[in-house]
Amino acid sequence: MHSQIPEPLRALVEQLARLPGLGPKSAMRVAMTLLKWPEAETRRLGKGIHDLRDNLHLCSRCGGLSATDPCAVCKDENRARDTLCLVNEWDSMLTLDEGGFYHGQYMILGGLLAPLANMDSDSLDLDRLISRLEEGEVHELILALGATIDAENTASFIRNLVRKRFPHIRVSRLAQGIPLGAEVKYMDRETLRQSLQYRQDI
Repeated sequence: MHSQIPEPLRALVEQLARLPGLGPKSAMRVAMTLLKWPEAETRRLGKGIHDLRDNLHLCSRCGGLSATDPCAVCKDENRARDTLCLVNEWDSMLTLDEGGFYHGQYMILGGLLAPLANMDSDSLDLDRLISRLEEGEVHELILALGATIDAENTASFIRNLVRKRFPHIRVSRLAQGIPLGAEVKYMDRETLRQSLQYRQDI
């Protein structure tokens, strides 16, 4: 970074550049845009970032981000309680739920098995999943983990775990309308709707 850049600006650009999709040049553009905002707006943004961790919680039922515990989805008595859709991240749950074609419960796994990234089974929220299945309400576990190699490995691991401990629970997956290498959160609604509707046992 250029030596003439003032230290406060340099520090902000370095922090912004750590965000996904922002390199040093993009981070500098964002920082310069923030400098052009009215002071009240930048302070509001800073307060929002500062308060984010204080005001958000993980739902004790599904592991999703929420301002309340349990979250609105888990509290909704109109949702079916016999199906549980397992996604790896919270934004995948948002994408699925925005479609309005699935009316069951969700569970966020917290990642995928990825040995090269040091993500093993201890990194996944398996205790929460097992606790939910032990309650006895769930008759079908839908794996909506995507179609990457890591997702396939994770799906096999979960399927084997559930078959051993809960043989009465049907384990299904989204139909393979999702292309190989794709993630759930980037799919369009119609692809997700058909994948969910024509899910398969595994």
